[in-house]
Amino acid sequence: MQEAVEATTGQSPAGIGDYAAIARVDHWFKNVFMLPGCALAILLSDTAVSLDLLGKILVGILATSLIASANYTINEWLDAEFDRQHPTKKHRPAAAKTMSGSLVLTQWCVLAIAGLGLGAAISMYFLIFAAALLIMGIIYNVRPFRSKERPYLDVLSESINNPLRFMLGWAAVTSAILPPSSILIAYWFGGAYLMTVKRYAEYRFIGDPSRAALYRRSFEFYSESSLLLSAVFYAISSSLFLGVFLVKYRIEFLLLFPFLAVLFVWYLWIGLKADSVTQRPEKLYKETWFVGYVALVGVVTALLLFVDLPWMEVLMDPHILKSS
Repeated sequence: MQEAVEATTGQSPAGIGDYAAIARVDHWFKNVFMLPGCALAILLSDTAVSLDLLGKILVGILATSLIASANYTINEWLDAEFDRQHPTKKHRPAAAKTMSGSLVLTQWCVLAIAGLGLGAAISMYFLIFAAALLIMGIIYNVRPFRSKERPYLDVLSESINNPLRFMLGWAAVTSAILPPSSILIAYWFGGAYLMTVKRYAEYRFIGDPSRAALYRRSFEFYSESSLLLSAVFYAISSSLFLGVFLVKYRIEFLLLFPFLAVLFVWYLWIGLKADSVTQRPEKLYKETWFVGYVALVGVVTALLLFVDLPWMEVLMDPHILKSS
């Protein structure tokens, strides 16, 4: 039977490891975007940190990771014909081997049900956003929606997973109040910036617009210039809404802004490199100085989140301005 499959398709049958690989567990690190949601919810809702809360957060991260793996499963399966046009992604299991559609669907169902089940154990609030994350995976990958094939909508529809992850982190802590809309929009545009830099790096790496369009249909409408310009637009938009949040909710966060500006610029610089690692965010650990800087930004953020600096209140006092 195996020889017959290989003779018909020219590909070897996928094994258990290949099905596990398309769940992309190595991408679970992206759920670090939940942690700012957790931290801000603790601060703004005055929730006490306890072992029970930490347990809920860990369950929430696992639930989100399982749903993300469900999305990755259908992503790689439905992208197989396009990945074969990519210089390196053609070696992915779904593109290089013969996989069973029924087994892929079964894997998606198991991961989705497990993720939603854990989410329901946290709260109905968490479950709603977990379901939204799953639905966005369908909209992004499955026809007739398949938003990933439409220029600009491809980036905006995928990057909405960033504020959803923020909301999942928030919902793991509290369902009593909603997070500020300004931080959610900043998260959305920030994710769009990261995704556009990834698109730019992929487009340059392929090096042939016609072949790039075969790999990703939205590339038919893009150019290097349009991708760079849209990345700048998303970065400015994210900074605008981030500034609104910083001033309105936590004046101490103004000290964080220069660090974040460097982060945007540094990431773009990495994206401009030949065969940039931004094409494969799970490999960003190879940029050791950048990873170290991200860790520094995380430490500074944590300090500014919980340390009050009363002297900064003068920046918000209109009477000081009038007297001067």
